[in-house]
Amino acid sequence: MSVFEIQGLTRDYGKRRGVFDLSFAINQGEVFGFLGPNGAGKTTTIRHLMGFLKPEKGYCSIGGKDCWKDRDDIQKNLGYIPGEMVFFDDMTGTDFLAFMSKYRKIQSNNRTKELLDRFELDARSKLKKMSKGMKQKVGIVAAFMHDPEILILDEPTSGLDPLMQNRFIDLVLEEKARGKTILMSSHMFEEVERTCNRVAIIKNGKLVAMDDVEKLKAEQAKKYVITLENEDAAAAFASEGLRVSGVSHNQVTVIVKNNIKELISVMNRYPVINIVTPNQSLEEIFMHYYGGGRS
Repeated sequence: MSVFEIQGLTRDYGKRRGVFDLSFAINQGEVFGFLGPNGAGKTTTIRHLMGFLKPEKGYCSIGGKDCWKDRDDIQKNLGYIPGEMVFFDDMTGTDFLAFMSKYRKIQSNNRTKELLDRFELDARSKLKKMSKGMKQKVGIVAAFMHDPEILILDEPTSGLDPLMQNRFIDLVLEEKARGKTILMSSHMFEEVERTCNRVAIIKNGKLVAMDDVEKLKAEQAKKYVITLENEDAAAAFASEGLRVSGVSHNQVTVIVKNNIKELISVMNRYPVINIVTPNQSLEEIFMHYYGGGRS
């Protein structure tokens, strides 16, 4: 069952900015990664899902409700971390969370206390005096405190240190195990790899790839590190016409997509000591789409 549905979503700001005929769906209980650099259209898509923007063409829905027409109803039961935190600066973090509790009609603050403890946040300070990381923690607590079934997270770990990033990943994995449906836009490839079922990559407002994380990895060119007996053999091996991405001492790194037989044929003629296939990261796949691999 699809919880998020986007069909033909279009908003054209000119000069290739915006989103164009964007379509995808997110299933119940799925953590869905949404990747792309600044200006690719991620936040524009999220603003449509939140009901902040009305589609020029197409539509988007959450839980079968129209994101524009039913935005008030949708937002009551949704957890949201915006890409840029904006608060009432004269409030303390505690005041803001109390305000959100009243808005959400939360009867118990056990969940809020649990999240404050998890992220080691003393929310009594004025928001305007808080660091970027502290404000991000307040935003995380506000998004998760009412235990929503659906969450939209736009760069959720921005400003957090590595320890807190890992705690956030653990939180998402716990929510995933509980069957929550989560859209997560992120530049943090590790958190996407560790948490997401599927990932979509957006470029210039258009979807350029979407699949299971592991399938996306498998479809891309693979990297092999070939270790030879000596540097002379490595230099000769590197001149064989293969796609070489680097040579270091007696090691040659080769990129292979559909020419594995050619690589094997060349290796048979050289004194190869070892061959290693490093794990391919989502970042390498991302760079394939943004580094000239596709238009």
